[in-house]
Amino acid sequence: MSTAGKVIKCKAAVLWETKKPFSIEDIEVAPPKAHEVRIKMVATSVCRSDDSVVAGNHPTPLPAVLGHEGAGIVESVGEGVTSVKPGDKVIPLFSPQCGNCRICKHPEGNLCVTSSAHVHGTMSDGTTRFTCKGKPIHNFVSTSTFSQYTVVDEMAVAKIDAASPLDKVCLIGCGFSTGYGSAVKVAKVTPGSTCAVFGLGGVGLSVIIGCKTAGAARIIAVDINKDKFAKAKELGATECINPLDYSKPIHEVIQEMTDGGVDFSFEVIGRIDTMMSSLLSSHASCGVSVIVGVPPNSQSLSVNPLLLLLGRTWKGAIFGGFKSKDSVPKLVADFMANKFPLEPLITHVLPFEKINEAFELLRSGKSIRTVLTF
Repeated sequence: MSTAGKVIKCKAAVLWETKKPFSIEDIEVAPPKAHEVRIKMVATSVCRSDDSVVAGNHPTPLPAVLGHEGAGIVESVGEGVTSVKPGDKVIPLFSPQCGNCRICKHPEGNLCVTSSAHVHGTMSDGTTRFTCKGKPIHNFVSTSTFSQYTVVDEMAVAKIDAASPLDKVCLIGCGFSTGYGSAVKVAKVTPGSTCAVFGLGGVGLSVIIGCKTAGAARIIAVDINKDKFAKAKELGATECINPLDYSKPIHEVIQEMTDGGVDFSFEVIGRIDTMMSSLLSSHASCGVSVIVGVPPNSQSLSVNPLLLLLGRTWKGAIFGGFKSKDSVPKLVADFMANKFPLEPLITHVLPFEKINEAFELLRSGKSIRTVLTF
């Protein structure tokens, strides 16, 4: 029996308040309105950004259905939807692409200006599609993948290869693309270059994959957790160093290792101090340093302009600089063509109901990516 046009009752992980576990609840998911798409989720992975909301470091309206790194199958579409149809495999896009705004038309920009509505925890029309116990439940960054069904705007969904394994390509919805794109698209890593990557979580390891794919000759991985070094080397790191092993600042160590600094450095932690270390690790005259990690809310740093005046470039980007709707299908196609691996990033696969266990694995540093299956 078709569910199109009907309210669907299903399970979702609702975050009622910060610093509390997710609660598996029975919710109602309304049908998609015009230019909206309802998706039956198949897999979603757990990202540090979701945990930032739980910790209270990333303010978002609550209660909410979080999750933004998932993949599923279109269940139904609203009036006027043309880019996807029921039965299509898709990835929801936390960084939408309307195609019409100034940034979407800019050759390098990718942070669509129409996505600003989503920070309020609603769809584009200012309402939500979720209810639980008679109360409206907020959406999260236009995706809300921690639910058996979700509704997204058409500009926030990409159709992908029908043969793609959704329990793997879900990583392309955020973590992998953010790291990989920071190397190949934002920094534009060059063949034979030297790189330093600060932070070896799922996104940092994806930066390493990007550096290797781009042909970097030397990739220095930096982390205080030595347990992450073996995986980093498996994915392309040539050396791994722990700042705690040295009596001098780590940027001085890297400068000595690389004749004054690396060509490309990446901060993939989200700390003010490591952002400075990463910047100083890049060569003063020709280095490019990219901020990938999201800093704590309302923090700023003071920088001597001379650090940039001699020729350094300091930059950052959301979602690896990729225009999401255009790039996600191509990234899935590249994965299917074995141009990069995703499997090494997935350390755990759990049923959706064990979402709190997945977050404990993340917080304890025991997982890279945990995929939850519905």
